[in-house]
Amino acid sequence: MPIWVNEQFDPSGILYSCIACCDQAQAQDCHQTFKDNLSEDQKAAGWVARLRTVESWDEVPANALKLD
Repeated sequence: MPIWVNEQFDPSGILYSCIACCDQAQAQDCHQTFKDNLSEDQKAAGWVARLRTVESWDEVPANALKLD
């Protein structure tokens, strides 16, 4: 079962926030919220919202909010 990982990175590539869960619909909703909450200034500066899947909780960043 894949684990969906939502990540938001600042312009220097540092992970700013992360939420992980096993529910695809919930993950996609969260990803859309991450994207929508980035201001135009943040986007222009290089902030990025990313959604990816991993196969193990060991692959999820340690500081993530984990929902299951």
